[in-house]
Amino acid sequence: MDVILELLQKDARITPQEISKLARIKVDEVRKRIKRYEKEGILLGYRAVVNKELVKDKESEVRALIEVKVAPQKDLGFDKVAERIYSFPEVKSCYLLSGSYDLLLVVEGRDLKTVSRFVSEKLSPMENVRGTVTHFLLKKYKEDGIILKCAEEDRRLAISY
Repeated sequence: MDVILELLQKDARITPQEISKLARIKVDEVRKRIKRYEKEGILLGYRAVVNKELVKDKESEVRALIEVKVAPQKDLGFDKVAERIYSFPEVKSCYLLSGSYDLLLVVEGRDLKTVSRFVSEKLSPMENVRGTVTHFLLKKYKEDGIILKCAEEDRRLAISY
């Protein structure tokens, strides 16, 4: 992968001047390539990785991984089914998999009931959906290569012999 893309992927706040120094590419060339990557859809956006466990003023949010078994549509394969599924606002990510399930969804909701309702009322009744398995995330340790620090302290009792 291009060094400019690698640097932006590690830190989206890095400036063209910093990239220029690290990559030994002229600043104008860095700017030009970034603009081209944006225009071609290689760079889709810039975002921050937020440790939501440390955000105190926010309602708790439930995240689930849902494995979905689907029957692909004739002459269209999995793409059209996946497109219908990832169009729901609850679906944050959608991946085609190898193995016993076809799609892996990352779904977010206000609470367990919201996610359960999404699965039972929207996802499972879909014509091409043959089965689902839902896994609720209990805790995140690492996301997008970044280790997340916990806000809570270890409350386990020390055991000594």
